[in-house]
Amino acid sequence: MDFTFTEEQQAAVEAAKAVFAGVAPDGVPSPALTPGAVAEDFDRPLWATLAGSDLLGLGLAEEYGGAGLDTIALCLVLREAARVLARVPLLEHCATAMAVQAHGGPGLASALLPGAARGTLVLTVAAHGRTGHDPAELAVTARREGSDWILDGVQTAVPWAHTCDWIAVPAHAGDGEAVLALLPRTTGGLTLAAQYSTSGEKLAELTLDGVRAPAAHVIDAPGAWERLHQVLATGTCALALGLGERVLAMTSGYTSKREQFGFPVATFQAVAVQAADRYIDLRAMEVTLWQAAWRLDAATGAAGGPLPASGDVAVAKIWASEGVRRVVQTAQHLHGGFGADTDYPLHRYHAWAKQLELQLGPAAAHEEALGDLLAAHPLG
Repeated sequence: MDFTFTEEQQAAVEAAKAVFAGVAPDGVPSPALTPGAVAEDFDRPLWATLAGSDLLGLGLAEEYGGAGLDTIALCLVLREAARVLARVPLLEHCATAMAVQAHGGPGLASALLPGAARGTLVLTVAAHGRTGHDPAELAVTARREGSDWILDGVQTAVPWAHTCDWIAVPAHAGDGEAVLALLPRTTGGLTLAAQYSTSGEKLAELTLDGVRAPAAHVIDAPGAWERLHQVLATGTCALALGLGERVLAMTSGYTSKREQFGFPVATFQAVAVQAADRYIDLRAMEVTLWQAAWRLDAATGAAGGPLPASGDVAVAKIWASEGVRRVVQTAQHLHGGFGADTDYPLHRYHAWAKQLELQLGPAAAHEEALGDLLAAHPLG
């Protein structure tokens, strides 16, 4: 396998490193000490810097002010964002913009994408359904009424919904194919109730009561929602990888300085073996992430042949959901009581890791989905 990145992808990484270099992971109150949200809004100054560095339009065409890159480039930037716990809707915004470009009509694209690339218009997406366990598209019904669509239902844990401009909402139209409605946050019949993530971010329970969306704002192209959902999942794996790599680096630094019996604890075999196991987890998370991102961009796989890209996404989710948990648990163990000190940032990474694990879902569910794909697409 060749995991060499293109010059354009490497340039995106360098730009991201420069942007995130000055971001402190403890720039907001600790989620362990805050009963509600750690902040009412995302990091707007950082968002403006990302926009100024042309990182918000990575996957958009030049005609919309974008860089014309791909899912791999987005994942590379997300990896850097997670290292510093960047509080911005980078994944949801970019993934939704890419979906509008690929599947939306020209009117919708012209209305949303130039502003999305500049950062003056913020997008998010409802991807967790009513309970967080059921398919998101089944949580909302969509029916035609004249030239409009009428939407009813509830979506939970919608990130950044209180401060974004537009929300992408998947829905089922009763014919087996999901549609994707793009709704302004202030749309009549759309209400938001506050929820809070494990990491202390403000989420929203989104209720749709007879919401009317013009047909131009509803994407009914086959596979549009499935593709967006896969990009969101793969991007979440990239966040888990970046976070895990930063946590392992913190652990390495701490155990190299912390001494017991006159020796750094990093020299003890039990410590070294645990750290090595977590390094292996991270390398597995990395290789499965790039495989999934590459398959999404290559759009390969057909019935009766290799597994579709959803199989690679499932494998990446299996490793990411379990791997990021193991990394932070080992880090806490090797840090001792210092890992729980709210003046030290490790507890923040632990909370973010738990939130990412919840977003990805249990590995057993992805293993079952992978088994179904293997049964439906014999590899022999």
